[in-house]
Amino acid sequence: MEKIEKNRFRFGLVGRDISYSFSQGYFTNKFSKLQLENHSYENFDINKIEAFEDIIRLNKDLKGLNVTIPYKEAVIPYLNDLDSQAKQIGAVNTIKFTPQGLKGYNTDAYGFRKSLEPHLKKHHKKALILGTGGASKAIAFVFEEMGLDFSFVSRNPSKDQFSYANLTSQILQEYLVIVNCTPLGTYPEVEKKPDIPYQYLSSKHFLFDLIYNPEKSAFLKKGELRNASICNGFTMLELQAEKAWEIWNSSE
Repeated sequence: MEKIEKNRFRFGLVGRDISYSFSQGYFTNKFSKLQLENHSYENFDINKIEAFEDIIRLNKDLKGLNVTIPYKEAVIPYLNDLDSQAKQIGAVNTIKFTPQGLKGYNTDAYGFRKSLEPHLKKHHKKALILGTGGASKAIAFVFEEMGLDFSFVSRNPSKDQFSYANLTSQILQEYLVIVNCTPLGTYPEVEKKPDIPYQYLSSKHFLFDLIYNPEKSAFLKKGELRNASICNGFTMLELQAEKAWEIWNSSE
């Protein structure tokens, strides 16, 4: 008698240079613990966003995808629909395959807020967001929701943004929360860090780095030397991954 093959449930991560990524190991372990033998998670490492169409065309049994640097914004034109929050943010890190097509979500905002809230103190009223890519948009969305004033810091600042060169002692005394949304310091280039004047940091500052590999980036180490509170992006990643899993398994 011919053996009937079980349905396969394939998930994956779309990005560039993502061999280091947390997601594949996290979901592979999750599927093993849940004894979901017909579930798998893999990396789709592409050099340009145009290759996204080939991923969809050649992998008909995909059920969901995560999206990481540098495609959180660039992937949007390839989707059929956006969740209202992803539309507001303007960046997508989770894609659900639905009967109506590909629908984009943003779970970064959820993960960031939940991991940030325990660290905030009453004097944390203003924040600097280092970088202006897709991840930074979710961070800005959370700060708006929470009523925290924030400014972006960019190598090529627009009118309402700071440049790294213009960060002064006065600015850093005012902006006591600093979030690194750049990839600077990610393994293997662990010595790199955003070019801010670390000498102006103090015990009143809170530094959050979206990087999780290494566990303590050069950015966080410099903050710690100035007695600042620090947090890496690992808890945020776990939270956003669980939210993505919830979305993929919802009936909506």
